[in-house]
Amino acid sequence: MKWILYTALAVLVLSGISAAKELPDAPSTVMAAEGYIIESPASVPAPKVVEKSPIDSKFVGLALISTGSTFADSYTTLFARQNWLAGKKGVCNVEVQSAYMYGTHPTVGRAYAVASAKSAASVFAAYYLRKHHNRFWSLPLVANSIIGLQGVTQNMMACN
Repeated sequence: MKWILYTALAVLVLSGISAAKELPDAPSTVMAAEGYIIESPASVPAPKVVEKSPIDSKFVGLALISTGSTFADSYTTLFARQNWLAGKKGVCNVEVQSAYMYGTHPTVGRAYAVASAKSAASVFAAYYLRKHHNRFWSLPLVANSIIGLQGVTQNMMACN
């Protein structure tokens, strides 16, 4: 029994040696010993994350388009008041679509106060969403632009 164990051990050792003979040369036989000395790198401080300002050219551009369309809507809404004051019949002389905001016969101050409030609210909402890294930050500005341009189109078709 002892003889079988010694033979099995010899086969295992010799098979390991023969398999190792087919491996490439060890780096210690090819390179000098000092090539293996590894120096620890100098401590590198962690990179600081620089947060971009939420206000960039895209934000400013969208804010200007949104504000411009809102003020254009308020300007064309005043056509109803001008038609009412002139006594014109057959054209709009009463604000119908947004009477809850502008009143039935909007004054200049109220029309521009509404435009200022709508613009400020949409710009603030977009700034807040952008600052908190929401990917839908432009939605308030785009929605305000669409609503304003729809109002301009409606007023130009009906009141002019």
